Amino acid sequence: MKAKIQFISAMLIFGSLGLFVRPISVSSAALSLMRGILASVFLIAFIFFSRQQFSFVAVRKNLHLLLFSSAAMAFNWIFLFQAYKYTTIANATLSYYCAPIIVVLLAPVILKDTFSWQKLLCVVVAMFGMLFIVKSSPSQSSSYDHMKGIFFGLCAAGLYASVILTNKFFKDLSGLEATLMQLIFAVAVLLPYVLIFEPFSPAAIPSSSVPYILILGLFHTGFAYLLYFTGVKHLPASSIASLSYLDPISAVLFSAVLLSEPLNFFQILGGIFIIGSAFFSQKKPKSLNSADTE
Repeated sequence: MKAKIQFISAMLIFGSLGLFVRPISVSSAALSLMRGILASVFLIAFIFFSRQQFSFVAVRKNLHLLLFSSAAMAFNWIFLFQAYKYTTIANATLSYYCAPIIVVLLAPVILKDTFSWQKLLCVVVAMFGMLFIVKSSPSQSSSYDHMKGIFFGLCAAGLYASVILTNKFFKDLSGLEATLMQLIFAVAVLLPYVLIFEPFSPAAIPSSSVPYILILGLFHTGFAYLLYFTGVKHLPASSIASLSYLDPISAVLFSAVLLSEPLNFFQILGGIFIIGSAFFSQKKPKSLNSADTE
């Protein structure tokens, strides 16, 4: 029961991510950089004080894969945060959750998986779901540019899918080890990007944004990842696969209830199609590596 509570808590924390990103007044790239730094510090402190084993040999063995997945994860964050800025949290989350469907499409080529009629049907259903969301969201409104936000969400989904697929090639690397190294390497990728393309000074951060940034980095990333991996160790695969869908469902509910964001029938129907097709397309549980966290 304790493991299930830990895993459910992690999913609900991930689901509330957009609520805390929305009030932050810094660029998506700078926010991603700070998220990576804070989460890295949190996990390093946890590993040090809990005396967890850490295999640098395994890290060196998977170095090229870690570098690629870290870069993809870094820009995945940027696109996701951009999606939150341009459209509703529900639209951004549901667009982002097309990632499992992208994995289904690419897995036969990259992982040599079989592509069944069931998976093809799930892909078609998910496409209809995305079409419902696009059609029910006007291209622009008083405070949103939904098409741009959905586009950023789909870009984030593509990068998220590439991280999931890359992480399936890791060898002798635990989820916690992979996550920490991906966070550190993501910071290494984001730092020069921010310095070159988005000159940024910590002194310029609005004071109102500081608490949200700290919560995002320490709570929504460091602590949530820790809960995730702690729970995963003691749960059966069927529970992990089912409970993972609390993330997008809770995100949609949080945005509708707490932010009063508009949510019409076609968005709900599209969300059911996307989440349902993602669930039924996966015969195996979601990868237990760090890519399966936001």
